[in-house]
Amino acid sequence: QVQLVESGGGLVQAGDSLRLSCAASGLTFTMAWFRQAPGKEREFVAAITWSDGSTVYADFVKGRFTISRGNARNTVHLQMSSLKPEDTAVYYCAAALGRPHQTDEYDYWGQGTQVTVSS
Repeated sequence: QVQLVESGGGLVQAGDSLRLSCAASGLTFTMAWFRQAPGKEREFVAAITWSDGSTVYADFVKGRFTISRGNARNTVHLQMSSLKPEDTAVYYCAAALGRPHQTDEYDYWGQGTQVTVSS
């Protein structure tokens, strides 16, 4: 069982930047960030694979968010810039032992960290 621990959420103003971090207790192949706003379904934000560092982003964050591997093994960061009020959500770290194509193919989930962007 792999445990994921997120950190870095908080309250910021529109246009600000914020960095989220996720540390996994074991080896994984793919790590990703999802988010869920009140009354909405959980949605994919970005993912990265450990083998080659390849990344995938949701269209709505391209150019604003960057997912990267941390110096510590099994740590990923999500650097968010030019934040908008609509980015307000609980952000979840997820991990998979393979290359998931759907949300339900992720094997492990963190508890989530709140990001609130005020206008």
